[in-house]
Amino acid sequence: MSDGLYGALFRHVAVRVPAERTHRIGLRALQAATPVLPHRTPDPSLAVTAMGLEFASPLGVAAGYDKDAEGVRGLARLGFGAVEIGTVTARPQPGNPRPRLFRLPADRALVNRMGFNNAGADAVAARLAALRAGGPLGTVLGVNIGKSKAATGPDETLADYRHSARRLGPHADYVVVNVSSPNTPGLRDLQGVDALEPLLAAVREEIGPTPLLVKITADLDDDGVDAIADLAVASGLDGIVATNTTVARSGLTTPADVVEAAGGGGLSGAPLVEPARAVLARLSARVARRLCLVSVGGIADAAEARRRLEAGATLVQAYTGFVYGGPAWPGRVNAELAAG
Repeated sequence: MSDGLYGALFRHVAVRVPAERTHRIGLRALQAATPVLPHRTPDPSLAVTAMGLEFASPLGVAAGYDKDAEGVRGLARLGFGAVEIGTVTARPQPGNPRPRLFRLPADRALVNRMGFNNAGADAVAARLAALRAGGPLGTVLGVNIGKSKAATGPDETLADYRHSARRLGPHADYVVVNVSSPNTPGLRDLQGVDALEPLLAAVREEIGPTPLLVKITADLDDDGVDAIADLAVASGLDGIVATNTTVARSGLTTPADVVEAAGGGGLSGAPLVEPARAVLARLSARVARRLCLVSVGGIADAAEARRRLEAGATLVQAYTGFVYGGPAWPGRVNAELAAG
């Protein structure tokens, strides 16, 4: 589909079809088309070695797009060097009431309060096992795990993450512990070092040598970023994914009444550019090259991806930029990155 046709189609559905329904239709179409999709192999110059893994491109798709590992092979064929599925929780859960995903086209942004809707670790593990049995995926597979909403208290939370790590770790090339979504009560409290340290240790026990990363929010203050960076190094983590969505709503072009009507949840897309750059700069200065830094938030084109890589990121991820850019977007970004 040409960029012009996709843009016209997006503008049409953006005002007529609910965002979550559009997402489901797109994912199902990708699944159906996967057997006949050409594999847009990135230029060899883009290959990256990180965490002992070989990435065909530094560009990956962020968690949230493919929550239940339904479109991994299709996303690989579009040219993504990594596909991070999830967030997956130990228990299956429906997520928050609908509507829970909203477009802000004037800001090239999304607001979501999905609430970790997913099929649960056992079901996703079975799907990943079947995927692996079908041959090479054509991409690096990351698995992002989070807390079930029903898990309360430190012991139950640890057991919840342990179950997900135990079931999903054997099928993952790397695992990400998500403690930064604003849509699960109490989750962001786990970003405090006292809570995060035993959680990361528990997950590490379950997954063994599989690379382990933690995903943090754009809303952490400088001291919070520094504390997690220091903990990541001390705990032997392999990397940090920065950043998740923000609860801030400042500086938007979208009229205030439209933003208010969208309600609470995490804001992603272009408004995250400056916060994500700032967190990356602080992490890069703090950990240098001791960790793999995965920069996500507001990456809408190759120029921004290149800027993050030059600022210290090893890898980059996109979600909202991909949604607005369409199926040709990853191939285009790869081509522009390779052109220099």
